Amino acid sequence: MVIDAFVRDRLPPPEAQPEFLFDLPELQYPEYLNAAVELIDKGDPDALAVINDEGRWTYGEMRGLSDRIARLLAEEEDLRPGDRVLLRGPNGAMLFACWLGVLKAGGIVVATMPMLRPGEVATILERARVRHAIVDDRFLDDFMKAADDTGLIRSLLTYAGDSGGGRLEGRLESVRPGFAPVETRRDDVALIAFTSGTTGRPKGCVHYHRDILAPADSFARRILKPRAGGRWACSAPIAFTFGLGMLLIFPWRFGGAAVTIEQPGPKPLLEAIAKFGVTTLATAPTAYKAMLGLLQDGSDISTLDTCVSAGEHLPAATWQAWNDATGLRIIDGIGATEMMHIFISASGDDIRPGATGRAVPGYRACVLDEAGKPLPHGIGRLAVKGPTGCRYFDDERQSDYVEDGWNVTGDTYRADEQGYFWYVARSDDMIVSAGYNIAAPEVENALYAHQAVQECAVIGVPCEARGQKVKAYVVAAPGREPDEALARELQDHVKAVIAPYKYPRDLEFVEALPKTATGKLQRFALRD
Repeated sequence: MVIDAFVRDRLPPPEAQPEFLFDLPELQYPEYLNAAVELIDKGDPDALAVINDEGRWTYGEMRGLSDRIARLLAEEEDLRPGDRVLLRGPNGAMLFACWLGVLKAGGIVVATMPMLRPGEVATILERARVRHAIVDDRFLDDFMKAADDTGLIRSLLTYAGDSGGGRLEGRLESVRPGFAPVETRRDDVALIAFTSGTTGRPKGCVHYHRDILAPADSFARRILKPRAGGRWACSAPIAFTFGLGMLLIFPWRFGGAAVTIEQPGPKPLLEAIAKFGVTTLATAPTAYKAMLGLLQDGSDISTLDTCVSAGEHLPAATWQAWNDATGLRIIDGIGATEMMHIFISASGDDIRPGATGRAVPGYRACVLDEAGKPLPHGIGRLAVKGPTGCRYFDDERQSDYVEDGWNVTGDTYRADEQGYFWYVARSDDMIVSAGYNIAAPEVENALYAHQAVQECAVIGVPCEARGQKVKAYVVAAPGREPDEALARELQDHVKAVIAPYKYPRDLEFVEALPKTATGKLQRFALRD
């Protein structure tokens, strides 16, 4: 069997990788492991696997569809184990089946955000030397511009979303059913997840087959405690590993179903909960805040029993407001594309509003001092190690993320004596003004406690007198006039909530904040 070793040959050397821990019995995977087989082939064939406005698919149907996709790739499209396959399209059954089929054929998934533009897609094609692509027809124009620029693509399959009738669907009709999945090993490369670019040039994070299952068998199993038959909805695309876990890996690992929404804003999320009986919802803090206003319209969320937040820090005010309105306690968490998924969290009675949580079982976490030494408690750079970790693909920034075996996330946290971690700021988001250290998220939390604030972002800007001064960008809530009077009201509010020297001396109203395709705030764009 010919194997393409392009990715394997460009991994950081072992000494540059973090220390990996496999302490939990659930993480003792066999040597031969194919994540797609574990997730879909071993489920009850009659159980529901995916549901959306276009239809419903059982585990058996998803297995059969992914088998035929794998056979088509391997026998007709000349896919070799180790080849990279770019996937482009919104969340849906067909995209998920393609994801499974690529892994079954021994390929490496390179999923992309549907919102990416041709230049961004071309960068990914070139960096990963992608030669195979499966693209939703509706996103073909931008892809073709990128493909023409690079000249790399030799195999292109297109499909028509979940409505059927596309060229891929037509070809699959003549493909024999069944497929013997490639015997991949647990440490064979399964996917390259490109970061969302909150700090500029995205990085390619390499994950093995075992890495796909590890978050399910640590965070999901121990913190979320899912049950068979649950229905999961998430606002993030599966190109974002938060979405991949919450919408594909976790439901199928535990016999649940994915509820997919092509354009999952706050209102469509609420509508999907009512229509499809969603039990687990995962989205960003700003979406929970936006949904609070929509709940007053009588949205039925009675089936919902688990809420997960990630992507940004969850302000205590948002947590409390959601709890007051719904009776549900949001499970906060911090994860990273480099780490595959969430590694600090808490659920149930272990939740401390405002705290991210404690290290997820299977992981260890600490804060590091300026010399890189672990502190028993206090404020420092967050560091973590566990069954997943950073392996940048062909990127000199590996040494920026991995120090002495620890994954250093770029976040500043306070660790307390009970093992809880409290978010302070991104390590580069500390504002030094007139000798004071001011954490941008603390000012944001104070602003979010005011009902006139829909969204906000705080940065430090140059100031001749103070070195830096605090500046806030604010999206006013519907019905509030973004004028000088409201600006003064918000400034006075911040002075009353936190130490007055931390208030935003500049406050600018904007219609929207710059964000990545996954909804993460891009502070560097505000600084620029």
